[in-house]
Amino acid sequence: MRSGFCSIVGRPNVGKSTLLNALVGRKVAITTPVPQTTRHALRAVLHRDDAQIVFVDTPGMHKPKTLLGARLNEVARGTLSGVDVIVLVVDGQAGIGRGDEFIAGLLTDIATPVIAVLNKVDRIGRGAQLPQLQRLAQMGGWDEVVPVSATSGEQVDVLADLIVARMPEGPAYFPADQVTDQTPEQLAAEIIREKAITLMREEVPHSITVVIDEIVPGESQGVLAVAATLFVERDSQKGIVIGKGGAVLREIGKNARPDLELLLGSRVYLDLRVKLSKEWQRDPRKLERLGY
Repeated sequence: MRSGFCSIVGRPNVGKSTLLNALVGRKVAITTPVPQTTRHALRAVLHRDDAQIVFVDTPGMHKPKTLLGARLNEVARGTLSGVDVIVLVVDGQAGIGRGDEFIAGLLTDIATPVIAVLNKVDRIGRGAQLPQLQRLAQMGGWDEVVPVSATSGEQVDVLADLIVARMPEGPAYFPADQVTDQTPEQLAAEIIREKAITLMREEVPHSITVVIDEIVPGESQGVLAVAATLFVERDSQKGIVIGKGGAVLREIGKNARPDLELLLGSRVYLDLRVKLSKEWQRDPRKLERLGY
């Protein structure tokens, strides 16, 4: 069989996480309309009869404004070495910009095969696709240039075949029933953060991070108790996240619970709390404690 590692790179909000989920056939990475949602190099596994591909979803490369942003760039760049294939994703709806050109420049001297993907083609007409595909092809000596819609699934199987064809012969790296290297606690924290970002995307999305305090058997049979803390940077943000009479926090919990129950295979009692960690995105010690 063929097996290996594939890094998915691109600027923020081009659809890398949505593409990752489409390639492996289930939701592993959180997705929101807010740029820079992905904060870790998450691994997800595509199992096929002829291959096993370990995809690495990376934070969007961008001009950092905080220490967290700089570290996310380091995470993304760190995945460019030690993989067998790189998938460069650009946003066909937004159009190719300087950020895409910058990332393409980082890849031009890399010996690793690169497949360039024009994503979100379901949102643009076929006439508008051709000039963007031509421009994308001219940005580097890519092995392939592929139009894809991660949302609709258009050409995702074609992309998977092209990736598999460039993988070496090798063993399976993960058991057949494992689709990610993330722990249940990490996945649960990301689910809660996704719901919080989606609900408050115009207010405090980048100032929020989530830590799972514990997942333990609940007081009722067949129920797991999940305790989580949402950290914000400023005291004023606590009120926004909690909402009047706790309304916003309850809505976050309501939206997160079904996904948590699907993840954990059990009914869930969810206890959410909000705490202040001043300027955590700029404090190296706080970033380390929060897992960055």
